[in-house]
Amino acid sequence: MNGKRLYKSSNKKICGVCAGIAEYFDIDPTIVRLIWAAFTLAGGSGIIIYIIAALVMDDDTIDVV
Repeated sequence: MNGKRLYKSSNKKICGVCAGIAEYFDIDPTIVRLIWAAFTLAGGSGIIIYIIAALVMDDDTIDVV
């Protein structure tokens, strides 16, 4: 395993879901937010998916040793 995990980011606007996805794929969070907004405007499914992702994804934690 490469140690890469999907989590909500601390770089957040609402819950950190889009920024977490952007960090996972190493892309700009603005691009993910725009794509998510397009899904939301195209039928409203983006809102439901965002809420589910916000509930399921873990928060960004820093391991302190």
